[in-house]
Amino acid sequence: MALKKTSEVVAISFGLNESAPNTFTQEQIDLTLSPLDLEVFVVVACDLDPSAPDVIPGVRCGSFATLTKSSQTSYKSLSNSNTVATARRDAITDGASGVGAFQHTSLDSPVANLDYVDIIATNNFFVAIQGDNNGIPMSLNGRLWGYRARADAATYAALTQSEILSA
Repeated sequence: MALKKTSEVVAISFGLNESAPNTFTQEQIDLTLSPLDLEVFVVVACDLDPSAPDVIPGVRCGSFATLTKSSQTSYKSLSNSNTVATARRDAITDGASGVGAFQHTSLDSPVANLDYVDIIATNNFFVAIQGDNNGIPMSLNGRLWGYRARADAATYAALTQSEILSA
């Protein structure tokens, strides 16, 4: 794969609020890439920080966030090839005391020493938040780090076709 770095690493910050409690809400973020120049965005790290879910005795509550390369209609896990990163928070309580145990998992960057996390070839990416069993809307704050690069024609065609066909 032939990529030529054309910028330094940039950080793109974003924030998103659920439109209503427990409702999948998505926002498109424009990268302003130049398809005529075969420009792609090479992702080197991603941090997703969804808000903490409600704590309701005997009820599992959650807050789920995702960053994808294409528009989605529901929360997608890392098993979806267009998913760049996910984060989730769960509040699981017993019915008696209401004491919650929170779990937070996120793909800030992989454990392995990789050159990049993913490559976005189309002109935008999408962030989404969805709550589960919450009384109030959840929110998401995040940041994506990466750099612009120029791909050779064959690489660019393969990347864009892969993104579009697996959307």
